[in-house]
Amino acid sequence: MTTELTVLSLAALLWVAQFVAYLISGHGKVDVLHALGPRDTPFDKPAAMGRLHRALSNHSEGLVLFSIASLVITTSGQSSAFTAACSWVYLIARASYVPAYAFGWTPWRTVIWMIGLLATTAMLLAAVF
Repeated sequence: MTTELTVLSLAALLWVAQFVAYLISGHGKVDVLHALGPRDTPFDKPAAMGRLHRALSNHSEGLVLFSIASLVITTSGQSSAFTAACSWVYLIARASYVPAYAFGWTPWRTVIWMIGLLATTAMLLAAVF
């Protein structure tokens, strides 16, 4: 398995960990019946729960692009030390983004997000050029 696919698997596991952290942060603070229902009406999430939910949503969005980059690099046989390093930078940025968002590290949250996006973009550019 290429480094890019290994890191993709680790990024998916990070998503699971973020989801669990999100659920734990809301334990006992959210109406269980509303949470189990269809959620047709939005409900307030306590501060930490809301931030962890937004970080999880952001990771879901970033994971789509990183998945594309990893799969393109791997299936086209273009894996290199550069694309492997970009993969690790992406994962480290995503793992760093969670506490940055949860604890409100301004402006570092945005800087960390940009690092992950640039790493993914660099992978895509490496695949095309």
